[in-house]
Amino acid sequence: MSPPRILLAGDVLGRLNQLCKRVSSVNKSAGPFDALLCVGQFFPDNSDRLEEFMNYIDGRSTFPLPIYFIGDYGAGAPKVLSVAAKDSANLGFKMDGLKVCDNLFWLKGSGKFTLHGLSVAYLSGKQSASGQPYGTYSQDDVDALRALAEESGIVDIFLTNEWPSGILNGVPTTDIPLGIPDLSDTDSTISELVAEIKPRYHIAGSRGVFYSREPYANIDAVHVTRFIGLAPVGNSDKQKFIHALSPTPAATMVATEISMKPTNTTSSPYASLGKSSHNDGKRSSEDISDSQYWRYDVSKKRQKHGDGDRLCFKFISSGSCPRGEQCHFRHDMEAREQSLRGVCFDFMNKGKCERGPDCNFKHSLQEESLNGSVRRPKGNTDRSKECWFCLSSPNVESHLIASIGEHCYCALAKGPLVPEHVLILPVEHLPNSISSPQECEVDIVRFQNSLRSYFKDQAKEVVFFEWIFVRGTHANLQAIPIPSSRAASLHEVFNLAADRMGFKFEILKPDTSSEGRNTLRKQFNRNCSLFYVELPGGTILSHAVEENEKFPAQFGREVLAGLLNMADRADWRNCKLSKDEEIKMVENFKSSFEKYDPNQ
Repeated sequence: MSPPRILLAGDVLGRLNQLCKRVSSVNKSAGPFDALLCVGQFFPDNSDRLEEFMNYIDGRSTFPLPIYFIGDYGAGAPKVLSVAAKDSANLGFKMDGLKVCDNLFWLKGSGKFTLHGLSVAYLSGKQSASGQPYGTYSQDDVDALRALAEESGIVDIFLTNEWPSGILNGVPTTDIPLGIPDLSDTDSTISELVAEIKPRYHIAGSRGVFYSREPYANIDAVHVTRFIGLAPVGNSDKQKFIHALSPTPAATMVATEISMKPTNTTSSPYASLGKSSHNDGKRSSEDISDSQYWRYDVSKKRQKHGDGDRLCFKFISSGSCPRGEQCHFRHDMEAREQSLRGVCFDFMNKGKCERGPDCNFKHSLQEESLNGSVRRPKGNTDRSKECWFCLSSPNVESHLIASIGEHCYCALAKGPLVPEHVLILPVEHLPNSISSPQECEVDIVRFQNSLRSYFKDQAKEVVFFEWIFVRGTHANLQAIPIPSSRAASLHEVFNLAADRMGFKFEILKPDTSSEGRNTLRKQFNRNCSLFYVELPGGTILSHAVEENEKFPAQFGREVLAGLLNMADRADWRNCKLSKDEEIKMVENFKSSFEKYDPNQ
């Protein structure tokens, strides 16, 4: 597929007729384009242009393609945006834009979303201490972006209204065009964010001029960043206010493409940021409010002593939190597992979700506690009825099941890392495969041997791993095929990942796979969580996780995603398929696996 084609525009200032005329012309001569991203003030400077502006909002005039904006300030902004914010379709947690009218989307606050394969991050509004509901960003918005910056994957485009201070550092004076404004009054917040996020493109407005800086190298990253400042729409100086991009999404690029540096690449203009101290009341990364690790709090101001009752969004979404024990929000692995199964974060955290039936996530599985979090059901409730993996449960997604044995079954994973990402699961509601009854273990080994034979005939090896949480729910042993050419690197790659996490694997080298699992079963301490991986050839790497140790629940998947150059697929939510696609995937696997299936 060809790369997405994106248009960029500077401050619109309510000049929608002029903008749409130009966009239509460019789209006709050089398009088609997929979307328009607008930076700088989107609304009119004064009420004189409100009639023209409202013609589009009310549907009397139409936009030629989807438009996303972050400049939520100017005449008419509070009225228009308050109506959009109250629309039932816009309630809840949305980072991909609140719909204002057909083809117009407001990127509110801060966030990150995927647009035609591109990872787009944004900071809406401008810096202000006023705390106005529209047109300004808060410290929580900034902190949330910092939390997003810690997630895996490269941001393709970062949108801000303001220019970053220091962007001209390292640029020869002779190369700075006339008219570039004095940036000495620019707040350093944007610079700090860009240095942390390291986008491939940083787009900004609000300075009245067009400027395309030479690409610069990022600290601790292999790719470069290109900064583009755009002039206002219809400016009298005839400066460029619209710009076209057609970048290949970083998620689809190989390492050699990502790391390519043009000959005019400069050093990072933000290299001195880490050396300077934070002043003027700004918070350093170690002083950041804990609000970034909990999804935007839409309630009234939080009481500090009450934060421990809230779930940590960073931990629930990624399986780890860089603040560790210093985090004031709750690191609940059971809630993390519920999230992985599709349970709504707001429902778990607050006991309700503003989107109600329009929410794409589950509002069930666990009983609501007084603080809106998740807890185990009371009394004699049969948890298997609520478990997504129990065959007797009404919640089981049976269309993903590929083969059923007497004690175990195998299914394809939801949000698979690769198309034939298989799960081996016990039929009964058992917390892990290592302590399962012997008859269940026999079924597991039969499935493992069948999968090894199946993938071997495709010139692949299969890696098995399991994360056993001490308060886990239903066991699932994951099986992921990799090309045989990559198998020799597995041991080293897992060891490197362990080193970065600060632990060493215990190593078992049995003569057979079943012997290795039996040894693991004898050594298993039910009072500890455990991660283990079975490598091709029989070697087993295991790590017992202590109670206070922070361990990412998706560790095995993340390591294999790196090995396969699929960093963007480390999170299963980036890989979700429609039900029809899942059904087709399972049908293809069952057809190919049929002659190897131990239950045929």
